[in-house]
Amino acid sequence: VVPAPTRRSAARRRGGDPITRIASAATVAQAAISVAPVLRTVGLVRDSEGLNSAARERNIAGRVRLSAVPPGEVLLVDDIITTGATAREAVRVLVAGGARVAAVLALAQV
Repeated sequence: VVPAPTRRSAARRRGGDPITRIASAATVAQAAISVAPVLRTVGLVRDSEGLNSAARERNIAGRVRLSAVPPGEVLLVDDIITTGATAREAVRVLVAGGARVAAVLALAQV
């Protein structure tokens, strides 16, 4: 399970990375499934709230980096999918890096 990237400033404001927390909670009972936080954002990615679809795409394009290729099939997890810009860029980066992305799943934290 690979969490979608969270901007560092957003993670600091939220007391940590909420997407990684969600992914970890969802896999806690599955010993054979691990969470691999291998995606990060770089550069000036701004908060996408209030941006339209095209602006969200421009905001994230080329700004997601892969630190390691997770083994096996990958499930990308995000906390919400509004336009799909972050999920598309994350999948693009994972596939370009050699990962096999099986699915994208959005989970809400309750």
